[in-house]
Amino acid sequence: MKKYYYLIYIQFLGFRYSGWQKQTNSKTVQEMIDRTFRYFLKHENFKTLASGRTDAKVSANNFTFELFIDREYKEDELLSNLNSNLPADINVLKVIQVNKEFNIMNDSKTKKYHYYFSNEKFHPFAASLMSYFEHSLDFSLMKEGAKLFEGQHNFKNYCFKPNDNTNFFRSVDFCELSFNDIHTASFFPNTSYVLKVYGQGFMRQQIRIMMGTLINLGEGKISLNDIKESLKNPYPEILGFIAPASGLILEDIIFEL
Repeated sequence: MKKYYYLIYIQFLGFRYSGWQKQTNSKTVQEMIDRTFRYFLKHENFKTLASGRTDAKVSANNFTFELFIDREYKEDELLSNLNSNLPADINVLKVIQVNKEFNIMNDSKTKKYHYYFSNEKFHPFAASLMSYFEHSLDFSLMKEGAKLFEGQHNFKNYCFKPNDNTNFFRSVDFCELSFNDIHTASFFPNTSYVLKVYGQGFMRQQIRIMMGTLINLGEGKISLNDIKESLKNPYPEILGFIAPASGLILEDIIFEL
């Protein structure tokens, strides 16, 4: 039977979901997507496969998954039916029909992650989009620290529970800490920050541990040299901690179609 393939771009607020991938007794984004397909297709002869996973409570401004199905649909038809039936915290941006050679897991892509935070206590409405760190932070020092992550390094100290086959040598194309002028709202704190991290792929909770390391740097618990050394000769223990998931947003994912 002939198969048809669609690359679907979505955005979602992850605060009430346990990540993308289906899990037993947990609400996930994939579960909601598949349930919606079953509702308007009136069958289960399809499969969805994402370009990667997200942790619980992590949001996405631009996330992709591939739909495999045995009937051809118009792109606008799929987009309209999805958006008419999905909950308000999931939105479909576009649908592109691709060929069977397209591989969502392996085709060249760049992932852009943003981590939003503040050290000002903020309105509870902001809690789904940023994290709060209560201590004073040396922002200039943290900016220097962020730049140390750029390039190819041994990121063993920045991966949570790796398996025996994990390749720790990864490349970070861009890493910068700046004031947040991207996402704003009346209930956001007066000053907030964003860590931007771009690369082809990241290990489990890598960016959240990088963020936790920069927080420890900003609080004076570690030094710039500690970070430099950790990227050459990993320490027995990580320098930071796993920063809360709610501050992390998959900002964009770019394929070379």
